[in-house]
Amino acid sequence: MADRKRGFFGWTWFVMWRLLLLLTLLLLLLRFVPPPTTSFMLQSPYPVTQNWVSIDKLPSQIALAMVASEDQRFPEHFGVDFTAISKALNQSDDGEGLRGASTITQQTAKNLLLWPGRSFIRKGLEAGLALSLEVIWGKKRILEVYVNVAEFGKGIYGVEAASQHYFHKSARNLSSNEAARLAVLLPSPRKRDPNNLTPYLRQRVVWVERQMKQLGAGYLRPILN
Repeated sequence: MADRKRGFFGWTWFVMWRLLLLLTLLLLLLRFVPPPTTSFMLQSPYPVTQNWVSIDKLPSQIALAMVASEDQRFPEHFGVDFTAISKALNQSDDGEGLRGASTITQQTAKNLLLWPGRSFIRKGLEAGLALSLEVIWGKKRILEVYVNVAEFGKGIYGVEAASQHYFHKSARNLSSNEAARLAVLLPSPRKRDPNNLTPYLRQRVVWVERQMKQLGAGYLRPILN
């Protein structure tokens, strides 16, 4: 019986460390190569449109708008914001459901390799992958992948496809207001349109633009340079 147990655990470890090795190799490859697809794209019920653009060719206000709207502590944390997690858990205990707490790094990990949902299992995997991305990719690459794979509408992935679809121009030419209008599409992009925002979302755009000004144009410079 003991031999069987050792055999079972030995086999489990054999499989696990090889999976971890393959995952590490995949993340190392994607550190330099644009992801050809993502988990969310593969699960999309709509035809997928996505065009990769290097973050060096995008105006800085795009990344700033996403950070201002989604994760203002992005330059400070290491993939997981424990303060935000604690707040989300407290809200869950109050009966509001498990919401929020995902950093841009976690959202990138989820979009790339996981599935929709708010379960604790997926959150745990998301957090572990986020830490790996911080180690292997670094902040600039995380932001670059995020703005290129986030969903901004039904089958519309990345800011370039979103800009072409909604504003009929390249993301290279987006204004701060247009960047903020794209940012507020998250986290419900299939139900929102930056050209037809509800009163609440219009107020949200104003708030995001105000946060962008308060953070300052140079807030992400240490990351992007």
